[in-house]
Parts: sequence; structure tokens; C-alpha cells
Amino acid sequence: MTPVASTIAIPAMLDPHVHLRGLEWAHKGTFASETAAALAGGYWAVLDMPNTPPSTVDLPALEAKLAAIGREAVCDWGIYFGASQADNTAAYPAAADRVCGLKIYNNATTGDLLIEDQARRAAHYGAWPRRRIVAVHAEGRTVADILALVRATGQRTHFCHISTAEEIALLRAAKAEGLPVTVGVTPHHLFLTEDDVAALGALGRMKPELKTRADQAALWDAIGNGVVDVVESDHAPHTLAEKAADPAPSGVPGLETTLPLLLTAAREGRLSLARVVELVAERPRAIFGLAAPPDTVTVVDPDASTVIERGSLHTLCGWSPFEGMRVWGKVREVRIRGRVVFDGKRVLAAPGSGQNLFPGGAA
Repeated sequence: MTPVASTIAIPAMLDPHVHLRGLEWAHKGTFASETAAALAGGYWAVLDMPNTPPSTVDLPALEAKLAAIGREAVCDWGIYFGASQADNTAAYPAAADRVCGLKIYNNATTGDLLIEDQARRAAHYGAWPRRRIVAVHAEGRTVADILALVRATGQRTHFCHISTAEEIALLRAAKAEGLPVTVGVTPHHLFLTEDDVAALGALGRMKPELKTRADQAALWDAIGNGVVDVVESDHAPHTLAEKAADPAPSGVPGLETTLPLLLTAAREGRLSLARVVELVAERPRAIFGLAAPPDTVTVVDPDASTVIERGSLHTLCGWSPFEGMRVWGKVREVRIRGRVVFDGKRVLAAPGSGQNLFPGGAA
């Protein structure tokens, strides 16, 4: 973290857990609009999940998604391959070097991506090449089931959007045991609880669901003691019309609000500025084996205060569960490899200028 006058320069922010949409869900967000939201949020790069239809579970779907995001992205990017109920392990050797990792959904999700049987999970763990990480959606006691697979295989595993004290306790013990695991938490679980659901309505519906204040406190404690490695947005836009449906889909946008929320918490003394940089830049890059490109930096004014408003957002869905909240910390500039791609108001990068961080070849 390098001070520049009254600003802070954060090298190469990376969000390893986003759902950019595009493809058959381009009405929710396009690769262009949501990577623009990433730049506005200060991010150099994002890693996109495989559950937008058509799910990224075979080589033709992988090729199609790589081509589509390559045409549109304005920040750097990588994508995940998905484990499928249909046993797509034969595709793993060819896919592994072209993606950032394998995503296994072990609890509630859509389509053919839900893997609830432990023997099937073990088959996916056994087939995925060790040179790439596995990222998991695992809730409650399922965390213990996945840790058993990590223990048996030694496979590096990132636990996404951990949300409860029980899960944190399991992962704290796993780290003490020396298992190769890392932990991500989301801003919505850090700053919202089940007490906010009545006011938010469907705009507070996400997976995992909002939890208790005690669970929230456990997440903050885990940030303080180093159990948490990453604050990841789990950016997942839906239109307001879709959110008004019954039942409403799960997911909330977050790319543009994660950094100011954390900087606000730092201003309040809940964590240090250095820890913010670790959570949004240093640890995500280290986990996925990525080096910061030269002259790639987010310049932030930590003393600038704004109110989160719909009209200021770049995400196509145009809303936030944090709307109306006053936050501190404004992105003044984002540079990627020396080029200004966001000037504090406008995205200046051309569609397709973002680079694929996992273009193939040995990792």
C-alpha cells in the first residue's frame, strides 16, 4: 500500500468470485456492463463462475464463453469450469489450463451443477488436475464433508462465501491442521444480517442466506485473526422485475460497493487499511497464482464520502442492497498496465481490452 498525497494506491485488486451473467442471461448483465462495474469498484480483474446458462461444464460451452467474454470484457478476467451431475470429468485435462479453477456446488444451486453425493464429489476431486484450485459452495456440515476430501487428496480448496460461526470454526481447525484451504466471505454477510430482510425484501435474498448477528460477529473475528483470506463480492445481478417475482431469484450485485464498505469499516477501526489491501488484492492474487501487472493500481481517496445510489451504479441491474448507506472511500482512478481505464466517473477501456489471465499452457 503506497500513500500518494491524500490517496491510497492499491495494486491489482482481484475479485475471485463473481457472476457476470452474459450469454443466455445477458438481460441481467453483460460481460461489458459487469466488467465496467468491476473497474468502477476498483478491480483490475475478476474470476467468473460457471453457472450462467449454458453452464460451463463441457468444452463447447467453455469455448463459447471464452469467446464471448473475450469480445466484451474491459477488465482482466478468468473463468471457472463447473463440476456437473452428468460426470464431465473426462473434459478436465483439456479444460484445466484454460480456466482459473473448478467450481463444485455442494449445496443449493441451479441446473445440473449440484453435487450432493459424497462419492460423486470424491470423483470430481480425484479427476481435477492438482495444478488448478477447486472452489466450493459448501454450507453447514457440508464444509466438514469437503474438508474430508481435502484431507484425503491434498487438493487446494477455496471455500466461497462462508457465512456462519459453525463454518468458521471448522475452517479455523482445518487451517490449524495444515490443510491447504482458503476462506472467502462476502460484504453482504459482513454488513447485513437476517434482521435486515424485512426492510430489504427480495433485495436481501441471496445464497447463502443472511445470517444472525452472532454469525456476522464470527466473520469479523475471523477477519481479525487471519482465518478469512478474501472478501469476495459474489456479484450476482438480477433485474428488479425478476426480484419482484415470487419466488425471487437469489443473488445481489456487489462489485461497486465492496471496497467502499471495507474502507468504511477501516475508518471505524474494525480493520486496518493494510488488512483491506490483503483481503481485496494481495491474498486473492496469491491464492490464484497471479502477479500484479506493472503499473496496475487503484487510486482511492479514503476521506471522500458518498451515499450509495442507484443512479451512480454501472451494473446493468441498477440496484444495490446497500442503497442509501453512507460510505467512505472513493475510487479516483484505475490503471491497468499504465493505461487509465477508469477516471473516477467514466470507464475508458474499450470492449475486449481486458486480458484472459488463464489463456492455456502449463500453470
